Amino acid sequence: MHHRPTPPTAAATPAPRPRVLAGDRPTGPLHLGHYFGTLQNRVRLQHTGVDLFLVIADYQVLTDRDVAERPAEHAENLVLDYLAAGIDPERATVFTHSAVPALNQLLLPFLSLVSVAELSRNPTVKDEIAHSRQAAVSGLMFSYPVHQAADILFCKADLVPVGQDQIPHLELTRTIARRFNDRYRTDLLPQPEPLLSAAPLLLGTDGTKMSKSRGNAVPLGATEDETARLIRAATTDADRHITYDPARRPGVSALVDLAAHCSGRDPHAVAEQIGPGGAARLKATVTEAVNEHLRPLRTRRAELAADRGHLRAVLAAGNRRANAVADATLAEVRAVMGSV
Repeated sequence: MHHRPTPPTAAATPAPRPRVLAGDRPTGPLHLGHYFGTLQNRVRLQHTGVDLFLVIADYQVLTDRDVAERPAEHAENLVLDYLAAGIDPERATVFTHSAVPALNQLLLPFLSLVSVAELSRNPTVKDEIAHSRQAAVSGLMFSYPVHQAADILFCKADLVPVGQDQIPHLELTRTIARRFNDRYRTDLLPQPEPLLSAAPLLLGTDGTKMSKSRGNAVPLGATEDETARLIRAATTDADRHITYDPARRPGVSALVDLAAHCSGRDPHAVAEQIGPGGAARLKATVTEAVNEHLRPLRTRRAELAADRGHLRAVLAAGNRRANAVADATLAEVRAVMGSV
């Protein structure tokens, strides 16, 4: 009796990795607010095995500045901060806007899908305009959320890490993808989902939003002495007894938060331990916690900074991959539009 050979079992096709798009504008060095707010989360995401794309949004710097100062240098330094924080260029694609022409070409068809009124109503655009340093609003500022949609859709990102305030931006991206698909009777563009971040909002050394331009931030690349100097100059108040009360004591509480995040402790416990020690002991505690937490990162950063050629090579490789992805998406977009 002959037995039919059992056909080989087809290997299951592995599910594609979820693709995540995030990024920063190259306006200066990253600081502790960026580290706890976004960088740590990106490194965690990378370890889960997602396909991470990080855009260095050098063209978007032009939205609120007449001239982008030293963009290439700032882009290189962003790569330095990314790698020092734990981003692995073998598992993440780090690229710049200006190096990916096909991404920027997608802005044109996408703009045709959005009304001027919708752009005017976008709360993130209104906020950007309110904080702009320019007397007049540029067209690039106005189209900022559509450019961001091109960042997300060129690589067909599934997930975009956002804070609550950035949801309207992502909603516009979803609208553009939906309208494109409807207009051209296709399912080419995905509607990306928000990955809501529970990341803390760390305030600066003066109790207001941590920002490079306000001089209240501790850069990741600062030396230990520079860190001590920045924290010594921090704003506190007249009450010598240290408590954690963000509403009534923003300056003191911002410093307590810094120490708590860097030491992995509860801010109330940190404040209670310092108690009558006053501002001097608080600042010493914060300085020690920050320097201790950042020491391994800063060691890696110094080693990486010694080889600028490696940083440029990482960016060049990321730009090549981003270009390949963008060229493929643009070709698909042109095909469904009938403009090949």
